[in-house]
Amino acid sequence: MKKKIKNQSESGRIKRHYRIRKRLSGTKEVPRLIVHRSHSNIYAQFVDDMAQSTILSLSTNDQAFKKEFGAKGGNVEAAKKLGAYIARESTKKGIQKIVFDRGGYLYHGRIKALADSAREAGLKF
Repeated sequence: MKKKIKNQSESGRIKRHYRIRKRLSGTKEVPRLIVHRSHSNIYAQFVDDMAQSTILSLSTNDQAFKKEFGAKGGNVEAAKKLGAYIARESTKKGIQKIVFDRGGYLYHGRIKALADSAREAGLKF
């Protein structure tokens, strides 16, 4: 599956993501948590790769998230709040354990803040 590459750094991220995806797979019991970040928001999805379906999708752009936290979406503080929000919403769906897919992004900054916050709130990676 080839994507149209916008620039060289995006090209490197996509290559890293393909390398990561070769080894990761989610199931209904242990879904894969995919993280995507843009300049202004952070998006997260719980995916069952066996059934090829999305179990839960959350982002800093959701109305419920904005209403509860009122945070701007593109910074580390919003990533921490989204991590806690993800953990809370996933436990409502019965998800306790996940496989973390960082989407080719470096485990640093917003991605690390989201993951650490989700771990503190009770998700097991």
